[in-house]
Amino acid sequence: MKLYFTILIFFTAFAASAGTKISGIVTDQKGEAVPGSNVYIKGSYDGTSSDVNGGFSFETDLSGKQVLMVQALGFKPQETVIECNGQTLELKIKLSGSINLLTAVTITAGAMEAGDEKKSVVLKPLDIVTTSGAMGDITGALLTLPGTSTVGNDGRLFVRGGDASETSIFIDGLQVGNAYGSTASNVPTRNRFSANLFRGSFFSTGGYSAEYGQALSSALALSTVNLPLRSQGDVSIMSVGGGYTQTLTGKQNALTASANYYNLAPYQSLVKQDFDWEKSPESWDSEISLRHKWGNAANGKAGFIKAYFHTEGNRMTIWQKIPGDNGRGDRIQLRNRYSYSNVSFRHSGKKDWFFYGGLAFSHNSDALKRNADPLRRTNQLAHAKIVAVKDFSPRFSLKNGLEWFVKAYSETMTDVNRTRNYTDHQLNHFAEATYYFSNRLIMVAGVRSGHSSLAEQVWMTPRFSVAWKLDHQGQFSFAAGKFKQLPEEKIRVAQNNLQNTAATHYILNYFIVNNNRTFRAESFYKIYDHLVTYDDAAGNYSNFSQNGSGYARGMDFFYRDRKSIKGTDFWITYSFVDSKRKYAAYETLVQPSFAPKHNGSIVVKHFASALKSQLGTSWSWNSGYPFSNPNRTGEMQQKTKMYSDLSISWSYLPRPDIILHVACSNVLGRNNVFGYRYALQPDESGAYIGLPVGQGAKRFAFAALFITISRDKNANQLNNL
Repeated sequence: MKLYFTILIFFTAFAASAGTKISGIVTDQKGEAVPGSNVYIKGSYDGTSSDVNGGFSFETDLSGKQVLMVQALGFKPQETVIECNGQTLELKIKLSGSINLLTAVTITAGAMEAGDEKKSVVLKPLDIVTTSGAMGDITGALLTLPGTSTVGNDGRLFVRGGDASETSIFIDGLQVGNAYGSTASNVPTRNRFSANLFRGSFFSTGGYSAEYGQALSSALALSTVNLPLRSQGDVSIMSVGGGYTQTLTGKQNALTASANYYNLAPYQSLVKQDFDWEKSPESWDSEISLRHKWGNAANGKAGFIKAYFHTEGNRMTIWQKIPGDNGRGDRIQLRNRYSYSNVSFRHSGKKDWFFYGGLAFSHNSDALKRNADPLRRTNQLAHAKIVAVKDFSPRFSLKNGLEWFVKAYSETMTDVNRTRNYTDHQLNHFAEATYYFSNRLIMVAGVRSGHSSLAEQVWMTPRFSVAWKLDHQGQFSFAAGKFKQLPEEKIRVAQNNLQNTAATHYILNYFIVNNNRTFRAESFYKIYDHLVTYDDAAGNYSNFSQNGSGYARGMDFFYRDRKSIKGTDFWITYSFVDSKRKYAAYETLVQPSFAPKHNGSIVVKHFASALKSQLGTSWSWNSGYPFSNPNRTGEMQQKTKMYSDLSISWSYLPRPDIILHVACSNVLGRNNVFGYRYALQPDESGAYIGLPVGQGAKRFAFAALFITISRDKNANQLNNL
């Protein structure tokens, strides 16, 4: 019996001397408990998790110096050297916050992103191309977002009191020249590029990154699809034409080729037109896209290269009435050829280096004939870009980039062989730093510099933005910056030495996403300076000056809800813009015709599974367009009636690989007027006769059948609608 007690006492003493009890509490830098922390000895299975109060306790048989590891989501891992000597250790662990890009604050001031990778998405790519009333046009869908204005006789993107020329468009980071189809005056145009080419977009209504320049109001950056999901063929049969797209995919590469033909003559022969067409618009386009990826991100080296080529041609002939003339008016004949190509790359290197850039070239040629006067206009843009990004830590990264532009423009009166032209070389450098103070506070500061050989000018534009995330899911952002843009080609070709126009932006934004509901409110103030003014005698510009100025101020709201109504997704926007500027031939500060004060839209999409259908409707409106009436004193002293357009659409899937899509704009047949044109001379009574500028037809109806040919019978073209 004594032997038994001796052995028991021995083992009890051994256990007491060999075991070390480790306990303590885990907190953040403010002393708040961090529950659920993983606390363990490195290289062993000894450990535990902290409780709701941050406390922890466990025992280990290890001895000597050990490394205690503490990990928690949202915090930097912390290692502490401890001495395991069979005694009790009481520890207080303070963790520092780490930057988790999935939960960290992001800059939202002036930004409207559409990409599946972004957590603060407002619109995804599919949303952009399924918006009723947009008729598959990227720009048409963006006009339902806050900060934009619908200008029905133009069709381009007008942002916060700015002209359409103040918005630059980029594909895979490279600028696009003449992104909209050529057209006659007061005949709306469309974006040249198919919506199914892109996987996402970044649409800035102001205060955008130093990476983008030569735009006073906005930057629209479009990102093309990386690798398609599958090989497939897509047939499109439409009421205005048709096309075919073939996609071939491999593990690391893909090829897509497409061709389309459009002719509005059959449609316009059935639907009465207010336009006097001699030759209805007819066009064709084709494009090829090549994509290849290499390497593996796991080994620190991975890359992607894309090559894209697009070419098209179109023609039309239209008669446009002259105010006060009883005849058909001016005969406008237009022939256009356009090509755009780019090669872009992205490469992840070792030691947290990342590189991207590429080359792009745009060529646009318009053969225009007004009555008996032929004119040829040629516009060319070459863009080369290289950017290096270095992540120095999880908190700090720095972006540096160089760009080179060659811009050439010419106008030739072919009957008398008279030409005027210019070529401008522009060199730009930009640098931008991003610093995360915490998961809740981020700051971005950048500067962009440039030089124009034609203007003989050097400039520098600083930009700054900051965002603060609140305790709940909302956040505030502020952005400010200066922006420069050289005047339009038609003005620079007449006065080569014109220098940059300027704008200064201030933006305050609130943004929240919660439970499939998004709310965004933003106020802005934009100051214009050095705008071009001139005398305009029947379209002949003279006496150029850069003493113009102006402002645009206001606020806009966006609400999107995919939760409240089952199977329904809707968003509502409202924008107030107070804009005045002294520019062009205006002698005083005026409200531009393209900047209605009040703008709004409602978009609704409902998927009825029993009907295998997606039903959509959209309503866009504004408070009317100002215009100058020469029968009254002053400038821009009148305004049209309110603009309103109610559109509907229906997409029916009888089979997953077949889609029938029909849509109709302005179903109520509202007679929208965008302004008036007046005679250059008064009549016998001393009055100037005017004609309204309106729509080509009260409604536009569209029908299409999309068929997908692939091994996967569930594949379709829903992204193309």
